[in-house]
Amino acid sequence: MASRRLLLLVAGVCVQLALAGCSTALKPVDHEPERPRAPVQGAFLSEQQHQHLADDSARSGFQLLDSGRDAFLVRAALIEAAEHYIDAQYYIWNNDVTGHYMAGRLAAAAERGVQVRLLLDDINAAGKEPLFSALDSHPNIQVRIFNPARSRGGLSRWLSLAIDFDRINRRMHNKTFIVDGHVGITGGRNIGDEYFDEHAELNFRDRDVMVLGPLATDMTTNFDAYWNSQWSYPLVRLYRMADHQQARTRLEQLIQDASTTPDIGVEPHRHAQAAQDYLRDWFETLVIAPGHLVFDPPLKDPDAATNTPQNSARALYELIDSAQSEILVESAYLTLTDDQLERLTQRRNPDLAVAALTNSLASNDLMPNHAGYARWRREMLEHGVALYELRPDAAGCQRWVDSPRACRDAVVSLHSKAVVFDRETLFIGSFNVNLRSIYLNGETVVVIHSPELAAMVADDIHYAMQPENSWQVMLDDNGRLVWHSTEGEVTREPATGFWRRFGSRLLSWLPIEKYL
Repeated sequence: MASRRLLLLVAGVCVQLALAGCSTALKPVDHEPERPRAPVQGAFLSEQQHQHLADDSARSGFQLLDSGRDAFLVRAALIEAAEHYIDAQYYIWNNDVTGHYMAGRLAAAAERGVQVRLLLDDINAAGKEPLFSALDSHPNIQVRIFNPARSRGGLSRWLSLAIDFDRINRRMHNKTFIVDGHVGITGGRNIGDEYFDEHAELNFRDRDVMVLGPLATDMTTNFDAYWNSQWSYPLVRLYRMADHQQARTRLEQLIQDASTTPDIGVEPHRHAQAAQDYLRDWFETLVIAPGHLVFDPPLKDPDAATNTPQNSARALYELIDSAQSEILVESAYLTLTDDQLERLTQRRNPDLAVAALTNSLASNDLMPNHAGYARWRREMLEHGVALYELRPDAAGCQRWVDSPRACRDAVVSLHSKAVVFDRETLFIGSFNVNLRSIYLNGETVVVIHSPELAAMVADDIHYAMQPENSWQVMLDDNGRLVWHSTEGEVTREPATGFWRRFGSRLLSWLPIEKYL
């Protein structure tokens, strides 16, 4: 009887908390209209655009950032080269060594007059409030949080996530970094050690593209759409901010911390001239090509249906429909269900080959996401998709991750998102080929019509599919799943223990792949 009363009491408290959460649910915020930022003329980056593009408004310059170290150094150099403004939009910004350093350099840029806007998705913002509030305290820095939960921590945060599920489930997965309106970066990387080859336990094989020219202006349009969204909240609306003196002390410490070389395997450029010289070398090797930016508009109606493919998915579908010989997919999280598989196969000719590289259970950083993929793995194989799963000990780590220590002591995991069509067109950005990206998340992608870049990515994907780097998953003569590699063939998820396999198998029975 006592235990029953306790259960009723707990249930009553939960109901009261839930009702309280409903009654205080966040409402959309009205922003003062801001004048759109135009590309800045007369600055270093505008001179680079005029030099390399010759005022060609139909094409942009592209450069792949394939190693985490290059991706870190180029971003760091762009911060130092910025003269007027920086807009940064990320799903995750960690307060680790590289994340702390970049935040400090943004603050240093603001000290010299650069206007900084930082837009972060709320799903990973909890616990990093001191870092973001220190930045926001600077008069030249604004921080906003996209689509936040009403409660900021503890059990009440989880309750508010559950109560407001339809809205909270719509995340800003877009990743853009724009400087002075002339240079932008988009791709798979967030900001943190594991994305920049500096994590002790897990490093991501990832891919970004740097853009010089008109597409950087389009990235600003993407950024502004989310910045001005009614679901983007100024930081001061969500947190109890520190007093002025305390905030200034934190900010000064942040700038001081970033004035010295971070404890990583490379020294970034911290002066404008050195940063400009470094960037000039990158701009000299740009691939000039036509391309266009596609992004999903931010959430407007949290109750709207989510069964229609978004802009980025429709752009992908158009490319699939026009493919003639080969489609190569590289996606950290991969889920193709009936609708997508029919699209891949209904117009297929015998010469069209479809192959996909994704994470194995052993390399995946998110077991539930692997379970969603595993639920549809057999159907993908039966529809003729060749499947390859990355090994956590891939020999290619030495080629992808620019840190011998990381490859020796840590797991390598796939985080990149790219699709190559007929070795002529490259689809690259934040878009995973899964249901969450198709229907729910906001995503940003660049479609580049360049045989040179497409071939580079295709060759790298094919290299990653080699037996020393991945297991090829197939169906044997008896219809069983088998994994092939240099060590031969196995009939269960390789390099994993019983409980991890059991957990993935259990989750794969649940029809939740759209939310993974």
